[in-house]
Amino acid sequence: MTKLSVNINKFATLRNARGGNLPDILKVAQDCERFGADGITVHPRPDERHIRYQDVRDLKPIVTTEFNIEGYPSKEFMDLVLAVKPHQCTLVPDPPDAITSNTGWDTIRNQSQLKDVITELKKAGIRVSIFLNAEVDKVEGAKTAGADRIELYTGPYAEEYTNARTQQQNLQLFNDYKNTARAATAIGLDLNAGHDLNLDNLRFFKLHIPQLKEVSIGHALVADALYFGLENTIQLYKRQLID
Repeated sequence: MTKLSVNINKFATLRNARGGNLPDILKVAQDCERFGADGITVHPRPDERHIRYQDVRDLKPIVTTEFNIEGYPSKEFMDLVLAVKPHQCTLVPDPPDAITSNTGWDTIRNQSQLKDVITELKKAGIRVSIFLNAEVDKVEGAKTAGADRIELYTGPYAEEYTNARTQQQNLQLFNDYKNTARAATAIGLDLNAGHDLNLDNLRFFKLHIPQLKEVSIGHALVADALYFGLENTIQLYKRQLID
């Protein structure tokens, strides 16, 4: 079954909005694991507007499932990741002021940068995934740079899935995802996915891309938890990922 990694950034956003330590991010992570999450994802940003660098350090000794840190490989980010040594580091090409991730790497134009960063991470024993659009021509560059996995950026998929209810389906986009997934697995890259996946669109994606190893979901899962409760919501998401 595809693993579910819960991105806990939004819990930190809630905490930071009021100050203090409510909700307690460490307890949130432990509860997510207790409720069935297969991993914990965090995305520290330079302004620390949600997950803080110290949160990442504090989480490392208590996360008992897979710990995934994602972000842009600035010097500060790399220093943090190399000190914490998570199970996986997901590299995203976000500029510092980005509200959220909105595109994947150009593995051709950024090949040298990616190769240097990935080499450093893998020397530390960290599995590396890189954020990628559904573009077949960028897959080989991920492999050449040394990545172990790619994470498909599923924002466009989620938007088109919603649009398909009232508009003609963009079959080319869906085919791009399937073809990118096939190209990755054909050359030995494992496959993750994330961004705007939710209870409405996750099952369809899983059925059409069975190669999925892991999905990382935060915003929608936290929003659903407001209605269904965190434990129930995690189980609802996991059911969408059953083979």
